[in-house]
Amino acid sequence: MKKIIAVAALSLLPFTQAMADQDIGCGLGSMVFAGKEGKVFKVLGATTNGTSGNQTFGITFGTLGCDGTGPITSTETVSLFIDGNVDQLARDISKGEGETLATLAEVWGFAEQDKAEFASLAQANFSAIYTSENVTSQTVLENLNRLVASNAVLSSYKLA
Repeated sequence: MKKIIAVAALSLLPFTQAMADQDIGCGLGSMVFAGKEGKVFKVLGATTNGTSGNQTFGITFGTLGCDGTGPITSTETVSLFIDGNVDQLARDISKGEGETLATLAEVWGFAEQDKAEFASLAQANFSAIYTSENVTSQTVLENLNRLVASNAVLSSYKLA
């Protein structure tokens, strides 16, 4: 049931490509740290965007560098899912199974016959996906996508 709700919710979110910063999205953090470079500013901006609820407000009302009118892309949908479930996903990937991992495969768009291969690939490469204790959800997505792209069975599912 959680899987159906998550897929439905993600497919209906009004997010867009027109974000203030491609790495951290739109919101107050993107505006406050605009023009700054480096991981520290990206982390601070992302934290500000994610913790204060201003990103949702900005998307809803078209403020803070947000524009809620565009379509959701596959990459954005997967990214949003991972961002909201990064810890639960780590647990499931370490086991090679679980509701969060199954939902990720669904959101990603894997065909039923390829989901087990995805779960197995993720489990076998856990340390290459979760490269540190403080890994970001964006890094998890990039690492998963790199693994998918290099797998002969799953390469067609590589996100753009």
